[in-house]
Amino acid sequence: MKELYKGLGHIAIYTTDMDKSIAFYKKIGGSVYKRDGVATSEGEKKLTLIVFGGFLLELIQPPVGVSVPAGEGSLPHFAVYVDDLDQAAAATRQAGVTSFTTPENKVLPDTFGGLQNWFFTGLSGEQIELLQML
Repeated sequence: MKELYKGLGHIAIYTTDMDKSIAFYKKIGGSVYKRDGVATSEGEKKLTLIVFGGFLLELIQPPVGVSVPAGEGSLPHFAVYVDDLDQAAAATRQAGVTSFTTPENKVLPDTFGGLQNWFFTGLSGEQIELLQML
């Protein structure tokens, strides 16, 4: 069945403030691909696709006054491959991000053939992993 899969379509993230989330992802190198909305019985659900790190993020803002639907799952984190972890972290910091979860990166030489990573937090609480394979 794996031959049916073509690659990552997008990663969906709930947000409580679409404009602030768009500004955040633009600041760290993303760009808006498409914006849309879906009519629901509670009002309009706002949607935005962000091109980021070679894939798409779908930002979803529930209608005004509606919280994130229960039972829709959670997103522990998503990872963005980088060639140089230190350079990527420095550029992210230079863009104004101060939400790194540790003071230094983590090196895991025996995990998946060796990797180093560094996590920071997005505006809606999503964990973003900068990932360099060793």
